[in-house]
Amino acid sequence: MASLFRELGRLSARGLPDWVAPATGVALIALVAFVLFGSDPATALGLVVLALAAATVYSAVEIVDAYDKEALTVFGEYRKLLEPGLNVIPPFVSRTYPFDMRTQTIDVPKQEAITRDNSPVTADAVVYIRVMDAKRAFLEVDDYQRAVSNLAQTTLRAVLGDMELDETLSEREKINRRINEELDEPTDEWSIRVESVEVRAVKPSRDVEDAMEEQTSAERRRRAMILEAQGERRSAIETAQGEQQANVISAQGEKQASVLRAQGDAVATVLRARAAESMGERAIVDRGLETLTSIGTSPSTTYVLPQELTSLLGRYGRRLTDSDLQESAGLESLDFDAETRELLGLDEVEAIVDSVDEIEAAEGVDDLPERGAEASDTDVDLNVDGAYETQ
Repeated sequence: MASLFRELGRLSARGLPDWVAPATGVALIALVAFVLFGSDPATALGLVVLALAAATVYSAVEIVDAYDKEALTVFGEYRKLLEPGLNVIPPFVSRTYPFDMRTQTIDVPKQEAITRDNSPVTADAVVYIRVMDAKRAFLEVDDYQRAVSNLAQTTLRAVLGDMELDETLSEREKINRRINEELDEPTDEWSIRVESVEVRAVKPSRDVEDAMEEQTSAERRRRAMILEAQGERRSAIETAQGEQQANVISAQGEKQASVLRAQGDAVATVLRARAAESMGERAIVDRGLETLTSIGTSPSTTYVLPQELTSLLGRYGRRLTDSDLQESAGLESLDFDAETRELLGLDEVEAIVDSVDEIEAAEGVDDLPERGAEASDTDVDLNVDGAYETQ
């Protein structure tokens, strides 16, 4: 009894045999003929024979679609594959099993797995397969689609278990490749080719998602703080460089101003010396005596006389008395070195003085000589009249 129910279960799973429908039709026609033409056995028999012939033709002709191939069995024995088109098979004792030769899509249901770092994930996938040989797919495996689906489920769980959580979320191509490689070997025995495997979604648990969101937020805040610190550092560097450049420019300006003031003082000194030389020693002595007279009227008891004045008075007195007194030695000046002369612009001062001499020697405005390139390059503005007025 158990075997009977087992066979009935297999028949319900596989479907009814092909001969059941024609046999049922013949039986119904025979029953109707017996009811209607029971008094005329010849007519009833003719109807039964006609129905039997129609059922035989229906059972003996098999039409196969263009994208299918069908496995033919006669009395349970495999005979051949039926090609697309019209095929004649033994009636009532034959059975066909269709195989779709196109690429087929098999959905892999969601699978729960534990990654290598003990994180639960849920993933699903889709597998694309193609039947390469319908005979081997018929003889080697019971239901190739269910077999491939079950094999893909176990392989998906195994692959996810060998990877860490970050890898399952980022390396989708690696998961697809490993599943495809694991499916190739067993499906080759069934003459089923796995064309592609695509993992549609890998989703961690809710707690893991919350932790990942917090980690992402913390990482974004850290990057924002780093960028802000870099911006402040850049701003401080730019400010310091600007202040440094401003200080350098200010120092250069002060240096140039000092040089120009020194050049001006040197020119004024030279002009005063030339003016004093043009007045002559007698005029200097007279001015010195006048100065001594004004000093004598002051209530002060301490007087400071310049050495040049005492030297001139000595020479002037020697000339008046024809004395043979030795003339006091004057002060000797030291020459500036090349660096100091360049810093004070003494060469330019000498050029300016030469220009002043030429101006004084000229008899009129038309006789003024053209100033050379060396004098024109000088940035000092001479005020000769002011220099004389100062004296």
